[in-house]
Amino acid sequence: MVRFLLRLIGYLSVAAGFVALVIDGARSIANAGLRFTSLGEVLIAVIQERYQLIQPAVERNIHPLLWDPVVVTVLHAPVAAVALLLGFALLWLGRRPQEVIGIVTRR
Repeated sequence: MVRFLLRLIGYLSVAAGFVALVIDGARSIANAGLRFTSLGEVLIAVIQERYQLIQPAVERNIHPLLWDPVVVTVLHAPVAAVALLLGFALLWLGRRPQEVIGIVTRR
């Protein structure tokens, strides 16, 4: 059941990544310049006021040095790349285990 959920979320994330890639591509063509939507912009649009609470929560609950080099870099990454990487990682985690070939199970 867990593998099914991982694959389902993985496929949805890959689909969202491709949708974001198409939207960014259309926006780039319309503006005659390269333009990507960052993960931070999407989070601002989705969670609005709670976005400002992410920094204090990370600094207080995890580690203060994690915010500036790690989380800020991820928030500036293109949302299409983040969604595609997350989706492929979840699909890899949800794959079926490969059968071992060449091992005799009977004696």
